[in-house]
Amino acid sequence: MSHNQPSRRSFLKVTAATGGGLLLGFSWLTSCESEKAEKARPELVMPEKWVAVNAFLKIGDNGVVTIMSPNPEIGQNVKTAMPMLVAEELDVDWKNVIVEQAGLDTDNYERQLAGGSQSIRHGWEPLRKAGATARYMLLQAAAQQLDVDAGSLRTENGMIFHDGSDRKLGYGEVASLAATLPLPEEVTLKDPADFKIIGHATKNVDARKITTGQPLFGLDLQREGMKYAAIVHPPAFGLKLKSVDDSAVRGLPGIHDVVTIDAAPEGVEMQWSDVNAFPQLVAVIGDNTWRVLQAKKKLKIEWEQTSPLESTADQLENLRLTLQEGKAEEARRDGNPEAAFARAATIIDRTYSAPFLPHNTMEPMNFFADVWEDRAELVGPIQTPEFLRKTVSALLDMPEANIDIMMTRMGGGFGRRLYGNFGVEAALISKAAGVPVKLVYSREDDMTQGTYRPEYLVRYRAGLDEEGRLIAFHVRGTGAGESPVFANRYPAGTVENYLAENISTESNVSTGAWRAPRSNFIAGAEQAFLDEVAEAAGKDPIEFRLELFDRAIKDPVGEENDYDPERYAGVLKLVRDKSGWKTGEDQRGVAAYYCHNSYVAQVLEARLDAGEPRVNEVHCAVDCGIVVNPEGAHNQIEGGIIDGVGHALFGAVTFTDGKPDQQNFDTYRLIRHIEAPRAIHTHFVENNIDPTGLGEPSLPPVIGALANAIYRVTGERVYDQPFVQRRELRG
Repeated sequence: MSHNQPSRRSFLKVTAATGGGLLLGFSWLTSCESEKAEKARPELVMPEKWVAVNAFLKIGDNGVVTIMSPNPEIGQNVKTAMPMLVAEELDVDWKNVIVEQAGLDTDNYERQLAGGSQSIRHGWEPLRKAGATARYMLLQAAAQQLDVDAGSLRTENGMIFHDGSDRKLGYGEVASLAATLPLPEEVTLKDPADFKIIGHATKNVDARKITTGQPLFGLDLQREGMKYAAIVHPPAFGLKLKSVDDSAVRGLPGIHDVVTIDAAPEGVEMQWSDVNAFPQLVAVIGDNTWRVLQAKKKLKIEWEQTSPLESTADQLENLRLTLQEGKAEEARRDGNPEAAFARAATIIDRTYSAPFLPHNTMEPMNFFADVWEDRAELVGPIQTPEFLRKTVSALLDMPEANIDIMMTRMGGGFGRRLYGNFGVEAALISKAAGVPVKLVYSREDDMTQGTYRPEYLVRYRAGLDEEGRLIAFHVRGTGAGESPVFANRYPAGTVENYLAENISTESNVSTGAWRAPRSNFIAGAEQAFLDEVAEAAGKDPIEFRLELFDRAIKDPVGEENDYDPERYAGVLKLVRDKSGWKTGEDQRGVAAYYCHNSYVAQVLEARLDAGEPRVNEVHCAVDCGIVVNPEGAHNQIEGGIIDGVGHALFGAVTFTDGKPDQQNFDTYRLIRHIEAPRAIHTHFVENNIDPTGLGEPSLPPVIGALANAIYRVTGERVYDQPFVQRRELRG
């Protein structure tokens, strides 16, 4: 039973068990046309009138249902999965459902954000409650219309049936009356055993549009009178704009204007999402992308140095010195690690590294902005629309209520579009130029702009007694702007004497979240190290890990462990069984990791191809609670694995005097089709636990599984990413 508490504004405040929430606005007796829906699903007969039952759905007079998807869609398929939650509790036939992307609406929706693999987890109860509330109101309306008790009615596939007779009504026949009824104080949500939509493979609702090239993405947007803009930012980290001579550009055919903007002026309150190494930019505005891209080459710009122009060797040396000599923050201490190491019979001491990484979304950064004196419209691919609006409001000195933001489908995000500087820039350019503008980054603009995955360095030490038991564990990590260490994650809680330390290293290179932040490095390092420790202990790598989990299950060390050891061990046992793991088997590596509230274990088989490692097969066990859409879930797991393998093998951005050496795909190495795993087998744990993260958790452990498989194939341990182009930190 789930409780509803209507407020005096006729809004329904819903609080999830996790502490998150959602605000559902009820718009009474609202009717509207839906040309978008007709184009999206031409096989459906569109209704003559729609009734908006709540902020999530509207029902046509013929029973066709439109469900709004509130969160940004970055390819993780929430535009399909989130409406499935509403439709399940509404008890409607999915074939009669149309899905539309909602715009930013903080009155009616909460957490309109794509990040942390949390959209389904936070929306699990509120979205289902929206559907259940609408279903309840439809039943009450039907009871009035049929003059029967509501308890004698049942629903199925968008129809209401009376058990005491052969009478039935479609949702569309009672929607108008339902919208006038009071909200229920509580609603009953379905038992998972009764799910008809949740847990069943469902095709991407945008699949038809994607495959037929219909406009969905920010780059597709066209508006009458719209101009195009391109930016120029400093060529190196440590430089800023000094002066610009645009005389050779003004007057060129098709060029409208050249403006200089500052996206982070002093005295303006910025948001956490406003990470930007180069807020002072020059923008060229013109009739089309080609003309502005060519025109910006003719600008004569002077830059001035504000901080050291570092090269990769300097950055690595800085990390190494910080790790060795810097003052560390003690994040966790159990027992007496120093004394345990002193009495250890064997000590394993290893250091791991990973480079800066760009996001390289398929769709380059872009945003449309039309700024007027008293209002603004922004449209584009953004993971954090609410925070973008706050920044634009502050910079334009315009009330947030006057700024409309619409989210388009994104051609990839991976964390890059959490940081909305490109949307802010579009708004400032539109204001300065006095015209509606679509800002489009070139690949070089984006790849050299920053907001990279930080460069990391971590040192692990483990102490074994004479019988091969792990008696001491120490991890110390640093990185550009942050440490990658999660102090309370495994193996914390399994070792009597444990120490975790963090050190941050300063850098003028802007960094930010990159798919599975911090975990995308530390998981691979941790799991590769544990494999080496298991070998030193003379134990099978899976059995060694399970022994540690057994300690955490029966007699855990400490009280701050942020994982469930039984679920953690469960995925490791599942992947062991599904992969047919055999102790000492060549060419296979194993890894297990917990992040984004989910548990993933993998067994990876590698081979050598012309001396370079390639992946034959991956078995992946996942415990993410209830799987809402198995088709989308499999896609996310496979995508994360391929992404992790590719960047572990090839990905790196290096610097010469502050300038990125890799500026496009001719120099930045991505995984190719022929290099992807030949087979990926995903095995989901079946349980009735509420859903958790899925878009990111499969990436971090595959790096460790790959490193361990490389050792099985070559006999050589790998410590520095990328594995194919290793960098020597020790020498």
